[in-house]
Amino acid sequence: MTHETYTNPVLNADWSDPDVIRVGDDFYLTASSFGRVPGLPLLHSRDLVNWTLVGHALQRLEPEAEFTAPRHDCGVWAPALRYHDERFWIFWGDPDQGIFQVNAPEIRGPWTRPHLLKEGKGLIDPCPLWDDDHDEAYLVHAWARSRAGIKNRLTGHRMHPDGTTLLDDGKVIVDADRIPGWFTLEGPKLHLHDGWFWILAPAGGVETGWQGAFRSRGFFGPYEEKVVLEQGDTDVNGPHQGAWVSTPSGEDWFLHFQQRGAYGRLVHLQPMRWDGGGTSRSSEAENGGGWPVIGDAGAPVAVHRKPDLPPQPTAAPATDDDFPGGRYGRQWQWTANPHDGWATHHSGDGLRLTCVRTADTHDLRRLPNLLTQRLPATPVAVEVELRLHSEEAGARAGLAVLGDTYSWIGLQRGADGTVMFVHRFAEPGTVGTPPAPPGQWESERDAGEPCPAPSGRVSLRIEIGTGARCRFRYDLGDGPRPSGQIFAATPWRWVGALLGLFALAPVGTGHAGAAGFTRFRITSLH
Repeated sequence: MTHETYTNPVLNADWSDPDVIRVGDDFYLTASSFGRVPGLPLLHSRDLVNWTLVGHALQRLEPEAEFTAPRHDCGVWAPALRYHDERFWIFWGDPDQGIFQVNAPEIRGPWTRPHLLKEGKGLIDPCPLWDDDHDEAYLVHAWARSRAGIKNRLTGHRMHPDGTTLLDDGKVIVDADRIPGWFTLEGPKLHLHDGWFWILAPAGGVETGWQGAFRSRGFFGPYEEKVVLEQGDTDVNGPHQGAWVSTPSGEDWFLHFQQRGAYGRLVHLQPMRWDGGGTSRSSEAENGGGWPVIGDAGAPVAVHRKPDLPPQPTAAPATDDDFPGGRYGRQWQWTANPHDGWATHHSGDGLRLTCVRTADTHDLRRLPNLLTQRLPATPVAVEVELRLHSEEAGARAGLAVLGDTYSWIGLQRGADGTVMFVHRFAEPGTVGTPPAPPGQWESERDAGEPCPAPSGRVSLRIEIGTGARCRFRYDLGDGPRPSGQIFAATPWRWVGALLGLFALAPVGTGHAGAAGFTRFRITSLH
C-alpha cells in the first residue's frame, strides 16, 4: 500500500514559535507576532500539512501607548494555544510587560481583551495546564536575560482554574544551569499524560539548538531530561520549539521551527513515537513513562508519510490581494497599532493608503504605517501596481523588503512637482553588533537612478531568489527595466524580513493625499 507524502517545511515562511492543538477533527496553530498588528495569527488545518490563515486573536497591542511606534522584536513572544472548558486560550509573554492571556468561545472570536496575569520584566514563553481530575491548574514560563538578568531556567506556578490569577510566587522547577551542556532553555510546552507531567522545551539557541523533554510525577519536580530531537546529519539546523499534537486515531506528531536567516522561522512537521514501541498509550504504561522519539530516530525528516487523516486539498496562507473595496486581507499586518484612516475603504478594488505625515521619511524602519506580510522562503516574484495621488512635494509610496536593512522601489513627487520613480536602500547601524538599535540606524540613500514617471503610475516587481537576494524592476508603460544592484534581505533580531507597502509625506499641515496599490501578486520563480 502506498501513502501520500509531504515535504518539509509545511509552512514555508516566518510562522515563529508555533503552537498547535486539535479540537475534534480540526487543528489550530498560533505563532509569535512580535510588534505587528493584528497579532496572534490563527491558522487552521485538517491534515497538519495544509494550512490557511483564519484570523487573529489580538486586534491591538497593549499597553497601547507602548506600541504607537514600531518595536519590531518586542511585543508577542512564543504564545501557547490551549482548549479548555469549551474555550480557546492563548497565553504569551511580552518581555517588557509580563504574561498575558486572551480567550474566546470560538477560534474566530470574539476574543477577550488581554489580561495581564503576571507583571514583570523578562517573563516569556508561558504555557498553562489544567488538571481537571484534581481541579488544579498550573503555569510554566521561561526567562529573557536581556530584561531579567537570568535565563536557562523554568519557573512554575499554581494558577486559578479561571486563568486570571496565579496562586503563589513561583518556584524554579527546572534549572538547566545544573544540567551539563545545556544553555538557553526556553519555550516550554506543558502536558499531563498518563500520570506524568511533561515539559517539551528547546535549548541551545535559536539557530543551533535542540529539543528537550522533561518528565516528573509532580508538577514542581524533580524532573529528568532527555534530548529528543536535534540536527544530526541533516541540513535542518536548530530543529526545536513547537507543539506535540495527536490525531483522532492516536498518531503523535510534533511541529517545530527552523531558523533560516532572512526568511525567519519556518515550520516543520515531524512524526513522533514513544521509545517503548507502538503508541504513547502502550509504551508509557510498559516503560514507566517512556520517552518521545521525534523525527527519524531523533533527527528531522525532509519527506515523510502524511498523517493518518482524510485527504485535503493543497492550501497555504494567502499572499495575493486585489484589495476589494479597499480592504486588505488577513495576511497583512501593520508595524504598530494602526490609526483610523491609514487605509480608506471605497467602492472599487485596490488599496488606498493615506500619505501619513512623518518626520521619519528617511527611514522606513521607524514607520508605524507600514503594511507588511511575511517573506516567502522560496524564489518568488512580488508585483504590485502603484499610482501616487498626492500633490505634496516629498510625498512617496512604494514596495519594500524590510529588515535591519531595507530597500524599496516606488514613486516620489519632487519639489518641482515632477513624479519620479525612485529606488532607495538603507544599511544597518554602524555601531555595535547588528542589528543596531534604532538610534544607530543609517538613513536611506539612492540605490538606483531616479527616472521621471509622468503618468504618476508604475508597475513594481521584486524578484527574490536563493538566499533572499532581491532584484528590482519597474515598468512605466514602455517595458520593464532593471534598477540598482542585487540586495540581500536581512532579518531583524528575532523576526524574518518583511514585504511592505507604504505611503508617506513630510511634516506639514492638511491632507497630503494618498497612494493606490492594485493587483498585489506573489508568484513562484521555479
